[in-house]
Amino acid sequence: MNELKNILEQNLNDNFISAVLSNPRDEKLAAKVKVRPVLMKDIRVYQMETFRGNQAFHENLSADEACEKMLEAMENMKQMQLVTADAEFSVLISKKGKVTIKKKQKKAKMRPLDLNHNRKKQYILQEGVPVPFLQDLGVMTEEGKIVHARFDKFRQINRFLEFVEDILPQLDSGRELTILDFGCGKSYLTFAMYYYLHELKSYDIRIIGLDLKTDVIRKCNGLAKKYQYDKLTFLEGNIADYTGAEEVDMVVTLHACDTATDFALAKAIGWNAKVILSVPCCQHELNRQMKNDVLSPIMNYGLLKERMAALVTDGLRAEYLKREGYDVQVLEFIDMEHTPKNILLRAVKTGRRADNEESIRACESFLRVTPTLGRLLDEKGEL
Repeated sequence: MNELKNILEQNLNDNFISAVLSNPRDEKLAAKVKVRPVLMKDIRVYQMETFRGNQAFHENLSADEACEKMLEAMENMKQMQLVTADAEFSVLISKKGKVTIKKKQKKAKMRPLDLNHNRKKQYILQEGVPVPFLQDLGVMTEEGKIVHARFDKFRQINRFLEFVEDILPQLDSGRELTILDFGCGKSYLTFAMYYYLHELKSYDIRIIGLDLKTDVIRKCNGLAKKYQYDKLTFLEGNIADYTGAEEVDMVVTLHACDTATDFALAKAIGWNAKVILSVPCCQHELNRQMKNDVLSPIMNYGLLKERMAALVTDGLRAEYLKREGYDVQVLEFIDMEHTPKNILLRAVKTGRRADNEESIRACESFLRVTPTLGRLLDEKGEL
C-alpha cells in the first residue's frame, strides 16, 4: 500500500478532482466510497461519502485525514478510480493483497474545480455542456440545459455511466473492445456509453445495439451516422438468435423482457465476456411456475407473488453467474419509468467458480421452478 499512499499524499491538493472506491469485499462495511473536494468556511476539505445499504454517510476531512481514511477503506475495496486535473489513476487490489496501479496522463489539463458551486451533484455528463445525442433525444437544449420534464432520464443516464466508470479497470484500454447492447430500444444509454467511453475516455470501442423494432433501429443508425460514431451500429434481431460476434468484452442488457434477459446472460457467459451489466424486466416465467405449500399464505396474493418471483428470478441469475466464474453485485438502479424494476446485476469475470450448485438446486426444488438461464447453461455444458 506504500505506492498508493504516496499517490494520495501527492494528489490530495488543488489538482484533486475526485476518487471512487468500489467493488467491495464486504458490502456491509461499505458498498462504495466517493471523495471530492469542497469548501467549508473558505477552507478546502475532502468530503468522503460512504454508501451502506440505502444510506450515505458523510465526513469532511483534511488532506491527511482523507489519505488515512481512504487507505483504510481500500482494505475492503478491490478498486479505485482517482482523477486529478492532469491524470487518471486506476488501482486494483487482488484477493491476496497485490496492488496494481495504472496511470493515464491527460492530453490537456482540466480546469480546477469551482468549489463554491461544488455542493451541487457532480454528474459525469454535466449540465451546461452541450451533448449532441442528448439534444436530439430531447433531454438537453441547444445551450446545454436539461429539459425539466426529462431530468429523470438525464439522471438515469448519469447513474448508468457511474456503473460503467466503476468497471473501467476491468477493460483492456490497449485494444479495440466489443460491447453488445441487447434490447437497446431508443438507445439513450447506448449513445451515452459510446460518448463516454470513446469521446471522453478515448477507448477504442465497437458497440452493437440489437432490438426487434425496425423503426427504432433505423432512427438510431441515422443518429450514429450524423454524429460520425463510426463504430456504433444498430441491428434488427432477436437476442436468442444473434450469432454476429465470436468474442465480446462487455454485454449490456437493459429491460430485456422476461426470459430475453436469460438468453442475453447465457450468450455473455458463452462469449466469456469480462463484464455484464443487466437490468432485468418483467420476470413472468417463475411467477407462473412457483408453487410451495409453506409459502402459499403469501403466494395466494398475486401482487406479492409477482414481486417475490422477480426477486427469486434475479437472485438465481446472480447465483448462476457466480457458478460460472463471475463476481456479482446486485445493485439499486434508477429506473426511467418509475417502476419497482430497478435492480441491476453487475458481473465481472474472475474465473473463480462458486461452489453453489447444491444450494441453487435446493432453492429451485423448494419453489418447484426451472429458470431458463439454468436450462441454457446446463444444455451448453452437455454439448
